[in-house]
Amino acid sequence: MKQYVVGVDVGGTNIKLGVVGPWGQVIVRNSFATKPFASTQIKLITALSREIDASIIAAGLTKKQIAGVGIGLPGLVDFEKGIVRFLPNIPGWQSVHLKSILQKIVKLPVFVDNDVKIITLAESKFGAGKGVRNLICMTLGTGVGAALILNGQLYRGEDNAAGELGHMPLNEHGPKCNCGGFGCFEAYVGNRALYALASQVMGRPGMTIEAMYALAQKGNKKALSFWKMAAEHIGNGLVGIVNLLNPRLIIIGGGISHNEKFLFKTITDTIRLRAMSLQGSAFKIKRAQFKDDAGIIGAYVLVTNAQK
Repeated sequence: MKQYVVGVDVGGTNIKLGVVGPWGQVIVRNSFATKPFASTQIKLITALSREIDASIIAAGLTKKQIAGVGIGLPGLVDFEKGIVRFLPNIPGWQSVHLKSILQKIVKLPVFVDNDVKIITLAESKFGAGKGVRNLICMTLGTGVGAALILNGQLYRGEDNAAGELGHMPLNEHGPKCNCGGFGCFEAYVGNRALYALASQVMGRPGMTIEAMYALAQKGNKKALSFWKMAAEHIGNGLVGIVNLLNPRLIIIGGGISHNEKFLFKTITDTIRLRAMSLQGSAFKIKRAQFKDDAGIIGAYVLVTNAQK
């Protein structure tokens, strides 16, 4: 019986793989650096196929027991057509028919999707969002990504491109964003913006989020002020989402979410202060439950959902 899935989480720095069992448990993990194989599409696809086969063998399984391969990628991905439209951090990946190419090599069903959508599937099925019908899952890091579960289903949008929360404009005259727009949410709460804010608050260059967390733990007033400002930026960016979609839950993941002690209360207070009263009283915030395994577990959900 085909109860297992190979999950692949493609990142600009590392690629993580795992074999996932029927209850979402990861039974084998593996990873390799992206850069040595990123110079051409065929190099990376060959490396993926080799590591997929190796993971199945390491799990003591055969391909007859594998329901499929699920792959999450950091960019624009057309789930329905199996096409990677664009990966901003991996050069040369534009309009790549990854599903059809890889299926021929590994001789297994392959499903591809955006990485944050896959993380959201994991959190909705097995993690912080289990049992919640309306939620938003956002990741805070170098960029700001998000995906939506509406009425119990992943919402993809007309072109499978829904969820670009980081590129919602907060200020029409704000700082320039990597997407080409101005005043985007990401331009205020992406890592680059937060590093700059930290250095400004502390009055010295080179401050990191980790350093600001350590200082805040010791009660440093400037560091505590930094976290309050960061949390208010995040809260302000979420007010429109809360008013528009009326979610029951907001799940926050990514590196900055580890600092929930200095973030979540202020984010909640900011949203409740500015949102409409009904929507502002209906939501809760939780930290994402899964860390490094989120993309791998979400790939299991992607494959099993697609084959129902």
